[in-house]
Amino acid sequence: MTLFDTDSADGRLFLGGGWQPGAGGARPIVCPSDASELGRFGVADAADVDRAVTAGVTAQRAWADAPFDERARVFREAGRLLEANAAEYADWLVKEAGSAQGKAGFEVGLVAAELHLAAALALAPTGSILRSTKPRLSLAQRVPVGVVGVISPFNFPGILSMRSVAPALALGNAVVLKPDPRTAVSGGLFLAALLAEAGLPDGLLSVLPGGADVGEALVTHPAVRVISFTGSTAAGRRVGEQAGRLLKRVHLELGGNNALVVLDDVDLDAAVSAGAWGSFLHQGQICMTAGRHLVAASLYDRYVEGLAAAADRLPVGDPRTSDVALGPIIDEHQRDHVHELVTASVDAGARLAAGGTYEGLFYRPTVLAGVRADSRAFAEEVFGPVAPVLRFDGEEELVDIVNRSEYGLSLGILTRDVMRGLRLAERLPSGIVHINDQTVDDESVAPFGGVAASGTGARFGGFEANAEAFTETRWITAQGEIERYPF
Repeated sequence: MTLFDTDSADGRLFLGGGWQPGAGGARPIVCPSDASELGRFGVADAADVDRAVTAGVTAQRAWADAPFDERARVFREAGRLLEANAAEYADWLVKEAGSAQGKAGFEVGLVAAELHLAAALALAPTGSILRSTKPRLSLAQRVPVGVVGVISPFNFPGILSMRSVAPALALGNAVVLKPDPRTAVSGGLFLAALLAEAGLPDGLLSVLPGGADVGEALVTHPAVRVISFTGSTAAGRRVGEQAGRLLKRVHLELGGNNALVVLDDVDLDAAVSAGAWGSFLHQGQICMTAGRHLVAASLYDRYVEGLAAAADRLPVGDPRTSDVALGPIIDEHQRDHVHELVTASVDAGARLAAGGTYEGLFYRPTVLAGVRADSRAFAEEVFGPVAPVLRFDGEEELVDIVNRSEYGLSLGILTRDVMRGLRLAERLPSGIVHINDQTVDDESVAPFGGVAASGTGARFGGFEANAEAFTETRWITAQGEIERYPF
């Protein structure tokens, strides 16, 4: 079977449980590898947001009251369907998001894991019994918030949508999802078709690709009580400001400029491999990408040499036609941003050890040596396949350099002495820490989130974080007789 039919969905979006024309017209689905048109999708506007939220409010009441095993059944079936149609979804990730084949397969697995976790989440306890000084039953109960707004980016479009959509729905909410229009299918419309086929009732999920006006309408809609946003720090600040004025809860998963620390006792070949994977996976278009390599001075030259050699070996090209390591950058604007940061850093004194060139949207994996802490490619989030490498002479210098960044998402520390790595991690604020691994990692059962400019903490992963994100806590007491008072 085919889950997403481009003919039946041609020029449409998914609103209230069905395929409808977008009030904003239609746009082509574009393949970044060769700019070919893959079909069309409907573009939403603010009026579509209002219609979707209204449908969600109506459908959510019955969904929240439904037996928990009915919700679990939908997600078990969705997980089964995705695994049975993994090749179809992976193909969309390759041709629409520019994913290499391996990355696409990995992402399909992550999405399936979120669906299975959501099935388990629907079965989880919804509260706890509390102690009370009075002779009564005292409960803390988790209740759905109502309608959840989800805004997701282009880079890992499937998992960065589903990690909010699936748990929010499983906990009894309705969801309005705004995927990035560059990945309207793999980030939303395919997922809507999947959940509809799995038996999700109409009205609970709408998918509205569109621009900033659609995102703003979703954030400011009075019936949307929680916003889950994944994107840049600059955009996240605007979302937080808008939601804050409405006293609306907002979960922000933002940018990162993550440090990979290579201490002086490592296995050098293993460290180089970890560094290459951390910086070049999916063209570096990952919030967890290793954006800053900090290497002990005694190993620095050999690490740069090894990383540059690894970069030169990696094949770059169209992932639809060959088994490449890196596919295309998502669009010209992002490619030019990457190249501008590389050339600015070289002009300021960095040495181009590998890469730094491109053909079309295919950017070679790039290694910059001799960078300073204020080199732009080191100090700023690049969101491209660029590995700037800086040497350090001691732990105090290392701690100072790492902590200059405003970001705090993911941290990797490579060392033979695990306890040394753990002690060092205590001095480097970060939402995620990996000892003897690179910075890119995610599991559905683990808490995920950054600190400082990287976001508002762990709002994804596992039972506790998802319940905190997508439910309200209500205190309930019950006693056999009306309480007596002095007046």
